[in-house]
Amino acid sequence: MEYLLQIQNIVKKFANHVALDDISINVPNGQIFGLLGPNGAGKTTLIRIINQITGPDSGTVLFDGKQLNPNHISDIGYLPEERGLYKKMKVGEQALYLAQLKGMTKSEAKTKLEYWFKKFEIEGWWNKKVEELSKGMQQKIQFIITVLHEPKILILDEPFSGFDPINTNLIKQEILELKEKGATIIFSTHNMSSVEEICDYIALINQSKKILDGPINEVRDAYSSNLFEVQFKGNMIAFTNALWTGYELIEQREEGGINKVKIKRITKHTTNDLLGAIIPHVEVISINEIIPSMNDIFIDKVNEINQPEPIKVNE
Repeated sequence: MEYLLQIQNIVKKFANHVALDDISINVPNGQIFGLLGPNGAGKTTLIRIINQITGPDSGTVLFDGKQLNPNHISDIGYLPEERGLYKKMKVGEQALYLAQLKGMTKSEAKTKLEYWFKKFEIEGWWNKKVEELSKGMQQKIQFIITVLHEPKILILDEPFSGFDPINTNLIKQEILELKEKGATIIFSTHNMSSVEEICDYIALINQSKKILDGPINEVRDAYSSNLFEVQFKGNMIAFTNALWTGYELIEQREEGGINKVKIKRITKHTTNDLLGAIIPHVEVISINEIIPSMNDIFIDKVNEINQPEPIKVNE
């Protein structure tokens, strides 16, 4: 596995507050990496360290195998959650200025900006002042400025903030397209459900500590609840008897002549074993494994860590 960004044992403290506690994260090249956690978990502090806005108290950050240094600034595109545009400046003028700060020539920046403004159907915004734009419109401009210089890594902090569903989907498709073109993307959010479709890898941070990381499919498989929903027509008693001791019936209901049940697998039986057991007795309509969401996994993991230790009583 080739890693574009390697974060090794990062510690950062502010006065008496530990913002990052021995954080180690590897971001694979050309993948979308979800940096997840609630507000105040430490995500923004880590992003500020990657952007060299602040430095760690200890630990190292490697970018493309080399110690992170000021020369890497042009290789990073950062979309902050808070708007960072000058409200009184015109949109086009400001976009050209910020693109040149990233090392682009004025003519190169203008050509690429025209492409993106046409793609997003916002040509009419060029001479508008930023203060005339809505929150979502400003975020769209900042997204364009972030990706314009085609950096090696994009850091997107709550990129869907301020967008309606249509524009959220537009930006989501752009993120996937940038990945296809080879960009590495760090997607920082406290909204677990928004990463389900697009992230390849994730790291969960809570109270300054990394509590979980890995490929998203492997994480979800590791926290599989072994729950299945089965819909069938037929006798409920016959169905229950067919389960024997391999499955536990969790809940059942009937809608329009169709039985809908939730069962838990308690042995190493496969889904094919389950089908083989029940098909002779009922008419199976569907069977689906209930996959835990990232939100469910995060809550379970946090609860597991916060579980109080048993009190020891001297005998």
